[in-house]
Amino acid sequence: MKPSSENACRSAEVEQTTVYSTHCANTGIALVTDILDISAYMQRLGIAAREASRATARATTGTKNAALAAIHDALTVAKATILAANAKDMEAGRTRGLDAAMLDRLAIGEDTFAGMLEGLRQVMDLADPVGAITDLVYRPTGIQVGKMRVPLGVIGIIYESRPNVTLEAAALCLKSGNASILRGGSEAIHSNKAIAVCIQQGLEKSGLPREAVQIVETTDRAAVSALITMPAYVDVIVPRGGKGLIERISGEAKVPVIYHLDGNCHTFIERDADLSKAVAVALNAKTHRYGTCNTMETLLVDEPVAKAALTALAPLYREKGVELRGCAKTCAIIDAIPATEEDWYTEYLAPVLAIKVINGLDEAIAHINHYGSHHSDAIITESVTKARRFLNEVDSSSVMVNASTRFADGFEYGLGAEIGISTNKIHARGPVGLEGLTSQKWVVLGDGHIRQ
Repeated sequence: MKPSSENACRSAEVEQTTVYSTHCANTGIALVTDILDISAYMQRLGIAAREASRATARATTGTKNAALAAIHDALTVAKATILAANAKDMEAGRTRGLDAAMLDRLAIGEDTFAGMLEGLRQVMDLADPVGAITDLVYRPTGIQVGKMRVPLGVIGIIYESRPNVTLEAAALCLKSGNASILRGGSEAIHSNKAIAVCIQQGLEKSGLPREAVQIVETTDRAAVSALITMPAYVDVIVPRGGKGLIERISGEAKVPVIYHLDGNCHTFIERDADLSKAVAVALNAKTHRYGTCNTMETLLVDEPVAKAALTALAPLYREKGVELRGCAKTCAIIDAIPATEEDWYTEYLAPVLAIKVINGLDEAIAHINHYGSHHSDAIITESVTKARRFLNEVDSSSVMVNASTRFADGFEYGLGAEIGISTNKIHARGPVGLEGLTSQKWVVLGDGHIRQ
């Protein structure tokens, strides 16, 4: 996509497809509303991304940081345009009946915009992993063998709502030496396009190819099917969205996928917990934000402290409008809706909390490993021994002691931003930052050595 002054000419660039554009008078952004040949269009994006990935892979840290700085400047200048574009998306979302969680993810307010810029600055400050050689050792033959960090190549990002992902994904892919193809949801199309204009301006100003970050300019769902089945041009897919989207992509993709299906996160108040810590953490984990994948969805309470903990927490949750669904023991202590088996599996993304009274650490670990989504789970305890067991035995991408699950985030982990949170067990797990967007290759250093 080109800067807004040239954007209307986009259709002329797609020589093998027919593109119809409409113009948004409020934002000055041209939108592609229909592409007759999605396959040809996506192939063109893939070819361009593959070529651009060679330039980003060899770009110096200084060049990549210069591009990020130029993007930062462009975003700052275009703030009003971006907020106006987001307001248009929000209005359309309300008209379409999007739920509260989706609207929360879609919104770009003053704080969100400031956070986007801060995340971009943090990515600029992070060490560049590309080219780093580690584990270099001499072998008996005299050669040196080690591993070098290298970009993955072309990364396809598919996401719903969250227009801030457009910037985060572009920044992380660029800093890690990758090219990216970004396909946001139709509900955020105006916001994504406005942000993309700034990204393109920054790339061009720094001398990097504009194809290093490409936005899929159609809302046709066929574009997703094309993107995830182009292994010749795309090296990895990162989906961010609802469970239905993730399951579809995981089932259909011919390209490797880094994903998490959902965020059914737990907090366990263990019998040796400090009650004041437990109340503060459990309240924050649920009510800080409802529509995020690291929000607590099930509260587990050890039976010896259940009455004290639940009678302290229940009125606080009710003040926040949280609906409580509990097991029989919970309902005997506080007023709660009887929970069903399905509740223990559910990611609500809403002011709803499942509560279960359990008996001891073993039962808590078993419950989390059975019902959880292997995302983020926490224990509140003053017992170092039990905390260590929880850390060792809970099979999740982030495991916490005396801290809110809301900390499971690339920004909070010092990654600057994240491309997503992976529950995969290979390559990348947990918040995926720069290192997760690279791989390693073996390097061998010799001086005329030959194998005998």
